Amino acid sequence: MSSSINIKLFSTHPHKCSYLEDREATTVFVDPEATMDSALYSRLSELGFRRSGQHVYRPQCAECNACTPVRIKVEAFTLNRQQKRTLKRNQDLTLELIEHIDTDECYALYEQYIQKRHRDGDMYPPTRSQYKGFLTAQWGVTQFLAARLDGRLVGVAMCDRLASGLSAVYTFFDPTLTKRSLGAWFILQQVAWSNRLGLNHLYLGYWIKDCQKMNYKTQYQPLEHFKGGFWSRLSSN
Repeated sequence: MSSSINIKLFSTHPHKCSYLEDREATTVFVDPEATMDSALYSRLSELGFRRSGQHVYRPQCAECNACTPVRIKVEAFTLNRQQKRTLKRNQDLTLELIEHIDTDECYALYEQYIQKRHRDGDMYPPTRSQYKGFLTAQWGVTQFLAARLDGRLVGVAMCDRLASGLSAVYTFFDPTLTKRSLGAWFILQQVAWSNRLGLNHLYLGYWIKDCQKMNYKTQYQPLEHFKGGFWSRLSSN
C-alpha cells in the first residue's frame, strides 16, 4: 500500500501519554486549512489516521510505536460466546439511525456518561461547547446510531462511513446499565451495520498491547492491525 499523500502535517510538543504512564506522546495533525473530503479522509484512515471533531490525527512518538491502528474484518467476523450473550441480553433494545445529536436528550446522556465513567479524562467536566466540538458530523460521512429502551435513549454511537468500512468514532451510553455491556453491544451493531452497507471493515481506532483498557478490542476477530505500511492479521493471543 503506497503511503504517498501530499499534505501538510503539524506536530504537538511531547506530552505525558494518556495510556502508558512511563511514556511521552507526540501527535501529528493534518493541516486544518487543507481541503478535506470523504475520499481523502478515507485514504488517511487506511494509513492509520483517526478523527477527533474536525481534526484528523495519528500518534507519532519519537521513542514509542505502541499505538497500533486496528480494524475488524467484517465479512469474516464470528461471534464468541460472550458476544452472543451480549446480543441476547439486549434483545429488548431498539436501534435507529438519527440525523444529528445536537439535542438536549443526547447531551444529557453524554453528560451523565462522562461524569460517571470518565472523571479522570480530558473531557471532564463535560460542557455543551466541548460536546459540539468533539462529536461533530464531518464531510458528509457521519452517521449516528441511537439505542432506546422502552422509548428512552440509552446509548449513541457515532461512526463515519469510509470507502472501505465504518470508523467507530465515539460511543456514549447510560452508565447505570453496566450489566448490558452497551459498549460491546454497539460494536456488534456497527459490525452488522457495516455488513448491511456492503463494507469490509469496522475501524476501532488504536490498540496498545500493554494497556489493559484496550484489551477488549482483541475480542473481535479476525482483527487486523496496520504495521509497516500494511494491514495484516492480529492474533487474539
